[in-house]
Amino acid sequence: MTPRRLPPELLGLSPGDLGPGGCADFARRAERARAAGLRGLLLREPALADRAWLDLARELGRAFAPPAGWFGVHDRGHLASAVGAAAVHVGFRSLPPSELRAWLPEATAIGLSTHAADDPSAWSGADYVFHGPVCATPSKAGLVAPTGFDGLARAAATGVPVWAIGGMTPERYASARSAGARGVVARAALFAEAD
Repeated sequence: MTPRRLPPELLGLSPGDLGPGGCADFARRAERARAAGLRGLLLREPALADRAWLDLARELGRAFAPPAGWFGVHDRGHLASAVGAAAVHVGFRSLPPSELRAWLPEATAIGLSTHAADDPSAWSGADYVFHGPVCATPSKAGLVAPTGFDGLARAAATGVPVWAIGGMTPERYASARSAGARGVVARAALFAEAD
């Protein structure tokens, strides 16, 4: 059996609000980040139609191809193999990991987004989790309260590999690792600026 590949310590996350007109610009930013040393990227773009998503995913999948790179997709498990994704990442609106496992290839890892109030028993079947938001972040303002590093430590204590998400900056990386996170997920810190 081929072991499932988990994300690298620093994982980039796409903006989440791309339209077809923004795909080429984001692909350029992602490739610049890859050239600068970013090893992994998760594509999370729910608003893109399958055609635009597939074109972008194929381009990013090539840029973050193994063995040095890691590429995952949010939802869209039906297209994961077509773009060479190492993982399918899901959230609370998605099928649970235990159901996904029944039809995904055995080598495809399953990730799950989790929050402070979640019951860790619902993480069953996930190979790794994103837990947060750890710190305040504009994308979750008024929706989900930050867990803080103590909440992150409780999630890490479950034994499931955890990546910290939400307000992750270079200055907070060491605190996330000290709390037991295997790595961090960054969006704004990597892709908010054109360069």
